[in-house]
Amino acid sequence: MLSAKFLVALLAAPGAFGATNWIVPGAAWYDTAGKKIDAHGGGIVKRGNTFYWLGQSVSNNIAPQMYSSTDLLNWENLGVQASITQLWRPKYAKPNGEYWIFGQQDRYADSLVSSSLVGGYTQHAKVYLPPSSYSYSDTGMFYDDSTETWYLLTSADHNVVQVNAINSDGSVGTRASHSQSSAGAYEAPGMFKAGGVYFLIVSGKTGWRANPNKVFTASSINGPWSGGSDIAPENENTYNSQNTFELTVSGSQATTYIYMGDEWDSSGGASSNYTWLPMSVNTGAKTVTLQYYSMWKVDPNTGVVSTPSSSAKYPASVASVSGRAAISTRSIVSLSPGDEITFSNVTATGGTQWVKLLYDVRNREDGEVHLFVNNEPKATNIAALNSRAGYALEVPVALKLNEGSENTVTLSATGREGFAVQVKGIEVVEN
Repeated sequence: MLSAKFLVALLAAPGAFGATNWIVPGAAWYDTAGKKIDAHGGGIVKRGNTFYWLGQSVSNNIAPQMYSSTDLLNWENLGVQASITQLWRPKYAKPNGEYWIFGQQDRYADSLVSSSLVGGYTQHAKVYLPPSSYSYSDTGMFYDDSTETWYLLTSADHNVVQVNAINSDGSVGTRASHSQSSAGAYEAPGMFKAGGVYFLIVSGKTGWRANPNKVFTASSINGPWSGGSDIAPENENTYNSQNTFELTVSGSQATTYIYMGDEWDSSGGASSNYTWLPMSVNTGAKTVTLQYYSMWKVDPNTGVVSTPSSSAKYPASVASVSGRAAISTRSIVSLSPGDEITFSNVTATGGTQWVKLLYDVRNREDGEVHLFVNNEPKATNIAALNSRAGYALEVPVALKLNEGSENTVTLSATGREGFAVQVKGIEVVEN
């Protein structure tokens, strides 16, 4: 009999069976070797036609780990970049001919240096940042192309976001600005520039729990900063994520600004996932709004965002049900704990394929929705495949399906009395 751990990997790891075609917020994301990407609190730089993603590796005791990609979808693991551990939120910088990583360790700003972009980083210095000997955390990074200057962003113990220039020798320089005039306690800073406006995105301080991230703006890197509006509907808590970096993709047809967020588990551990979304940026109104798509991608060459089409749709009205489940007049099946709904004759191309599960839940804290595919002996908690389960009305999951129409997909509800699942149907996504 297959183990539950192996079954999750079998259902969820598209990297083990083929290329990744879409960015799926909240879904487990795998590298080209089929292993879960482990680069939280990170950032991305582009060199030539290649993107380099650097983040903290939970599986390597919070060491800086790097991945590379040419399409922002399929990432090759380039390994741990330094022997140092417990380096939180590492970010890349290049203020001179050398290559640098800045992160937070023991409330210091820690810097590493290497003679090459990939590998060989050694510790350079640990410092309290100017102008005061406060301790700092949650490092971010911003490169201002108008002045060719790198800036380190940090959250100070006194709950303000501080911006420090990085000197040409790699040392941390004077404070350019800080957000002390802005109400609230903030961390997880990220910054981008559009239309001459500097946009600073921050998270509230709620530990590993998500909150409504905010945006502040200024006409100069030196401030003053104003604003504090939400970047997503308040009740969505930034789609259960926390900001880490803003990536600008400048294409031949469009410039797309990407919000990179971490969808943390309860301890910032290995089950944490990622939420990347394009941003709608209004430089006149000085607003940022995340554009939520359950699946999307951006063409690195054109900058154009696209979403997938469905190759087949299976409404709940054509499914079979067991237990007390029944089809309502709106062609929605309501599942209580112990009930199941099975979609038969599901057509697929064979191999790993994305399937959108269309359902809503009532009293999500009281239960879970599980998934069976074909004749697999164990059910998988959908939240293990996509942590948006229970929060979004469309939950894409990567499933290993057989070629042809002889596939079955079963959803079941487990939990306490009062937990209910309203199933609308499933959609098989075109590869």
